[in-house]
Amino acid sequence: MILSCQSIEKSFPGQTLFTNASFILEENEKAAIVGINGTGKTTLLKMLLGKEPMDAGSVTFSKDKTWGYLAQENDEDSDLTIHDLMLTAREDLVNMEKRLSSLEDEMHQKQAETSADDPELLSLIEQYTALHNEFERKDGYQYKSLLTGVLKGLGFSEEEFEKRVCTLSGGQKTRAHLAKILFQNPDLIILDEPTNHLDIASIEWLEGFLKNYKGAVLLISHDRYFLDAIVSKVIAIEERTLRTYQGNYTEYAKKAAQLYEARLSAYYKQEAEIAHQEAVIAKLKSFNREKSIKRAESREKKLEKMERMDKPEVLRDKMHLSLDPTSESGKDVLEVSHLSKSFGENHLFSDVSFLITKGEHVAIIGKNGTGKTTLLKILTTLANADEGEFTIGARVQIGYYDQEHQELDESKTLFDEISDAYPKLDQTTIRNTLAAFLFTGEDVYKRVSALSGGEKGRLSLAKLMLSGANFLILDEPTNHLDIASKEILETALNDYTGTVLYVSHDRYFVNRTADRILDLCGKHFYEFKGNYDYYLEKRETVEGANSGAQNIASGAKGTLSVQDSSTANTALASDSQSSKLSWEEQKAAAAKERKLQNELKKCEEQIEALEEEMKEIDEKLSDPKNGTDLPLLQELTKKKNQISEELEGLYETWDTITSEI
Repeated sequence: MILSCQSIEKSFPGQTLFTNASFILEENEKAAIVGINGTGKTTLLKMLLGKEPMDAGSVTFSKDKTWGYLAQENDEDSDLTIHDLMLTAREDLVNMEKRLSSLEDEMHQKQAETSADDPELLSLIEQYTALHNEFERKDGYQYKSLLTGVLKGLGFSEEEFEKRVCTLSGGQKTRAHLAKILFQNPDLIILDEPTNHLDIASIEWLEGFLKNYKGAVLLISHDRYFLDAIVSKVIAIEERTLRTYQGNYTEYAKKAAQLYEARLSAYYKQEAEIAHQEAVIAKLKSFNREKSIKRAESREKKLEKMERMDKPEVLRDKMHLSLDPTSESGKDVLEVSHLSKSFGENHLFSDVSFLITKGEHVAIIGKNGTGKTTLLKILTTLANADEGEFTIGARVQIGYYDQEHQELDESKTLFDEISDAYPKLDQTTIRNTLAAFLFTGEDVYKRVSALSGGEKGRLSLAKLMLSGANFLILDEPTNHLDIASKEILETALNDYTGTVLYVSHDRYFVNRTADRILDLCGKHFYEFKGNYDYYLEKRETVEGANSGAQNIASGAKGTLSVQDSSTANTALASDSQSSKLSWEEQKAAAAKERKLQNELKKCEEQIEALEEEMKEIDEKLSDPKNGTDLPLLQELTKKKNQISEELEGLYETWDTITSEI
C-alpha cells in the first residue's frame, strides 16, 4: 500500500461532495479517478496532497515514498530554461555528478604529487568508488538521455530546450511540468488531466511511458483510449462517495452500468413490494375480522422494520444535444486547391488539396503546431492562406466551433449571448435551450467571462445546435467536456445528416465519429478512408509509401470485417431462437398473470358473499324474536362456524394469490 484514503468528508456551502469516501492504492498500481464534471475529482486530489482541507477522514502515504503532482493548469513562471527546470527534478544526480568530477580532479592531482599508497589518495579512491556505485545504481549515467527522451516524447524540439519557462504558453508550461515530474521518477505520480495540451503522438508516448513505469500512478482523465491503455483500477465518484472497480475504463463502464441497473431494479422491486404490502394491509383491515386485523398488524410491523433503499441517483441531468440542418447542401461541400501557409520561417503546410462531399465526417489529426487549427481558420475566413484557394459548395451553411471560444462575447450574459445571436427566439425557448445544456435558474444571467472551459464549451455547443448549419467545422470540440458529455456529442454527430470537418486529439471520439481521416504530417496531408482503428492499422504503410508526396495520398477504403456465412447464419439463428424464447416466456407469464387475476377476483367475490352471509347470521342471532328458538340458534351458530372456517381459508388463498401476482 502506497496511499490510503479513509472516510473522507467534504462539503461546500450548498453542496456535499464526499461522505464516507475511501480507497486504497497499492504500490506500482495504476488507477484513475473518474466522475462527471463538478463531482470533486480535482478537489479530491488536492485533499490527498494537503492542498485542500478535509471536513473529516484521513489520508496516509507510506513512509519514505516520494510523489509528483501535475495540476490541471500550471501558470508558475520561472526564469529557468526548460532544460534547467528538468534538472531541478534530479538535483541529487546533478550534485553527485559534480562531486564525482571534483573527486576525479583531486585524485589526478594526488597521483601526480604522491605515491599510490598515500592515505589521502586511498581515501579519495574509496569516496569515489562509493559515490560512483550509488550514481550507477540510480541510473545516473542515463539521466541525460532520459531527460532528452522525455522532453522530445512530450513534443519539445531540442531547439526549445533552452526556452525560458516564463515565455511559454499555458499549454507548454503544463507539458514542461509534466516532463519534470516524469523525469523526477517518484514512487507515485499524480496527474490531473495530463493529456490536455498534448497531441496524439505525445499522448501515445505518454501512454507507453506510464504503462512501463515502475511506480504507482493516480490520474484524472476524460481520454477513454488513454485510460483503457494504462489503468487497472477505476475509482469512481458516485452518489457523493467513492466506489472502486477493478479493470480499465471500458470494464468499469460496463460494471458500473450493470450495478446501477441492478440497484435501480432492486429499488423498484422494493417499492412494488411496499405498495403490495400496504394494499394487503388495507384489504385485511377492511375485512374487519379479529384474525385479519392481527394479520394486518403483523405485516405493518414487518414493513416498519424493512430497511428502505434510496433510489440510485443520477448526479445531474445530461445535456440534450440535437444537431439538425435546416436545409440540404449541394453534393460538393468544400473543395480545397493547393493551399499553403507559413508564419515567417515556420512552414505549416503546402500545396494541400482535397474535396469533402455531403454527409462525410472528416477528422483532421496531427502533432501540435502543424497547422490544423490554422487550416480551419482559413476555411472560416478568420485567417488568410499564402497560396491556393478553397470553394464552399452550393447551399452550404457553416456552423463553426472554436476551441478558444472567441466567438463568445465575454461581457455578455449567457441569456444575451443566445438572444443576440438568435433574436427571433422568445425567452422561453432561450431558457429551455440553456437548460438543455445544464444552465438553469439564475445561471442564465452569469457573465460568459465567469464560465469554466467546460461551461464555455457547452454554451458554444448550444449556439451550434441552434444554427441549423449543414456543414459543421469544429476545432477540438471535446476539450473540457467530461466523458458523459463527449458521448452525447458523439451520438449527436453520428445522427447528424449534414457534413462535418473537425480537428481532435481525442482518439476515442475520432474512432466513433469519423469515416475519413486527414493526417497532417511533414507539412502534407495523408488520407485514410476509415476510422481511427483503421488509421492505426494503415498509417505506416500509407505515410511510408507517400513520404515524398506533395499532396494528399489516398489510403484504401476501410472495410468492416464480417463473419463467414455459416458463422453469421448460426449467430442469426441463435438470435432468432433467443427472441422466440423470450416472446414465449413473456406470453406464458402474461397468461399466468391473467389466470391469477381471475382467481383473485373469484376469491374476493366469495369472501364478499360469505361476509355478507355472516352479517345476516349475526343479525339473526342478535334478534330478540329468535332468543327462545333454541334449534334455530344452534343451526345459526353452526353455520357461522362453518363460514368462519371458509373465510379463514379464503383469506389465506387471497394472501397467497396477491403475493404471487
